[in-house]
Amino acid sequence: MKQKSITYADLTKKQLQHLKEIYAQKKVESMSHKELKEFVLEIISHQINDTIGEEEEMEAWKEMSNFYGDQFEIMILEIQEKYENKERLKVFEEDSKEHRLELLEKNSIEKDKQDMWDD
Repeated sequence: MKQKSITYADLTKKQLQHLKEIYAQKKVESMSHKELKEFVLEIISHQINDTIGEEEEMEAWKEMSNFYGDQFEIMILEIQEKYENKERLKVFEEDSKEHRLELLEKNSIEKDKQDMWDD
């Protein structure tokens, strides 16, 4: 008869917690420096980018502020300026495109009017 496989349900809460702690420690010890950096980057990126709601957003903001210190406001101003310029360019390009389309349409209407009189 085949023996039943052990599952997490067979352990007490304390035993399961201990198993998880051992696993976490051994997992970190087995990772290379590169793997650790990639893993930490993924965790921090998820923690900062996947905020839900105002409270988590404020926590992320506070964490970034503490990390950057006095440079935080300077960094924010640089980012605002960079993206403001891109937005202005985008709006200008959209306005230019609309203007060209309007001119083409107007030119087409004028051409149609002229053709009508050529008959």
